[in-house]
Amino acid sequence: MTEQQTTPPPEDPQTAAKPWQIGPRPLPLHMAIQTMIWMSSRAALPHLKNGSLPWRPELAAAVEKLQQNLGGVDLKLFDEAVEAESRRRLGNFADGVKAYQTLSRPPRPDDVPTIWQQGTTRLLDYGATHDTAKDGPPILCVPSLINRAYVLDLTRQRSLMRDLAKQGFRPLLVDWDGPGPAEQGYSLSDYIGGRLESALDAATEITGRPVTVLGYCMGGLLALALAQRKPDQVAALALLATPWDFHAPDAAAVRMLRAVAPQLAVMIDTLGLMPVDMLQAMFASLDPTMAIRKFQAFARLDKRSAKARHFIALEDWLNDGVPLTGPVARECLFDWYLGNTPARGTWSVKDRPVRPEEVTTPTLAIIPEQDYIVPPESAAPLAALLPKVESRVVAAGHIGMVVGSRGPTLLYPLLGDWFRDHLR
Repeated sequence: MTEQQTTPPPEDPQTAAKPWQIGPRPLPLHMAIQTMIWMSSRAALPHLKNGSLPWRPELAAAVEKLQQNLGGVDLKLFDEAVEAESRRRLGNFADGVKAYQTLSRPPRPDDVPTIWQQGTTRLLDYGATHDTAKDGPPILCVPSLINRAYVLDLTRQRSLMRDLAKQGFRPLLVDWDGPGPAEQGYSLSDYIGGRLESALDAATEITGRPVTVLGYCMGGLLALALAQRKPDQVAALALLATPWDFHAPDAAAVRMLRAVAPQLAVMIDTLGLMPVDMLQAMFASLDPTMAIRKFQAFARLDKRSAKARHFIALEDWLNDGVPLTGPVARECLFDWYLGNTPARGTWSVKDRPVRPEEVTTPTLAIIPEQDYIVPPESAAPLAALLPKVESRVVAAGHIGMVVGSRGPTLLYPLLGDWFRDHLR
């Protein structure tokens, strides 16, 4: 098949900034959070001993013990110790960031053939990576529009795509890339009812059989809508960490988004898209100190270790995001997160409401129990609505489930076994 849209030329490698040169993104935000922790610790010291700080109720016992321990402490020395510890932590974070930005990168896995392309969207054939895979049952893998598709092929050791190929399946990865000129005004209906349906048509035409569809995170919602719209072409469905009820369980995050929604709307309308750094800042707000803790720990790692190499590969992917088109950003932020349209039954693709109860395809729903991006309380309601579903709760996190140490030992064989049972 030939390309049907014009793909924009690649950036000049001499001038384009690499993800690690500016990561962790947005770096000024992470630096500001670390500095704010330092400054607030110093500002709180005068009020610590007299108990006038407004501690959270669940910390009452720890606060009482701390105040008892401070009874005989020289406050001047304690102040100096807090200052030294704050500087040490900030220094460790800076050391970790500098090491991440300057170390050589682990080699990427070998490229695979592109068997279909439309605009910036490609279909990558991982059946070419193993002799037994080219004639195996095809699996159309749908990642999120927000992050790069290669999270499913991160390294040679942590690649769901290559593992499924080794198990005898033919994985076909939808690589959305960033929106180009043809996709600038795309909505979710355009991506699902246009691009994704075309990719499915190409997959069924090339392989000559119905295709299993696997969706990860936001990609699970796209895969769900696809399975409802094209049931004759979908042999089975797997949904990994797929959100549904966007108001469960963290109402505080919804209130925060509602408060900044007018400003976000102006930015999206002005730019025509949602910039990567804004998306990264919103993810960072879910756990503001996570990046600080990660890079402080990385500073202590042996930089020649396998753990350090994996850290670099994963952080490169996290920092290598893509912007969302304006319409998609509005639908995700204002319709999904604020309006909770999927759970309320009002989310539509090309004027057809997305109804899980209409998806009679055999479905596997995998719910990571340690997921803070898509909490189990958000994913479980979707599984409850699907007529032919098997739910599996796994002891892993949102990203770790796919590329962490538990990926090759837990997720990959679980998927392979389920596919074999349902694709005979």
